[in-house]
Amino acid sequence: MSLAWVILIVSGMLEAVWATALGASRGFRRFWPSLIFVVALAASMVGLAVAMLEISVGTAYAVWVGIGAVLTAAWALITRQERATVLKVCLLLGLIACVAGLKVVS
Repeated sequence: MSLAWVILIVSGMLEAVWATALGASRGFRRFWPSLIFVVALAASMVGLAVAMLEISVGTAYAVWVGIGAVLTAAWALITRQERATVLKVCLLLGLIACVAGLKVVS
């Protein structure tokens, strides 16, 4: 796995961090979640931009969004902010398979 892919995966993970922090910031009324949001957002975007130097824009963006979406949804399920259903879990597993598939064909 190339460094660009490692950076892309970490950037996707940071997307989940900033999305979760954004929700926890309560409209930027809470300092620490707001600060975490800004830092994670900046790091995530920089990582995505660096990864796109080697990985095509479409693939990089799809993988970045997919990782962020799966981790954000998984966190909501784990912390019971959302109710887990068989269908929801199956769809998240399908998204993971699609992201892995993009890596395989790239």
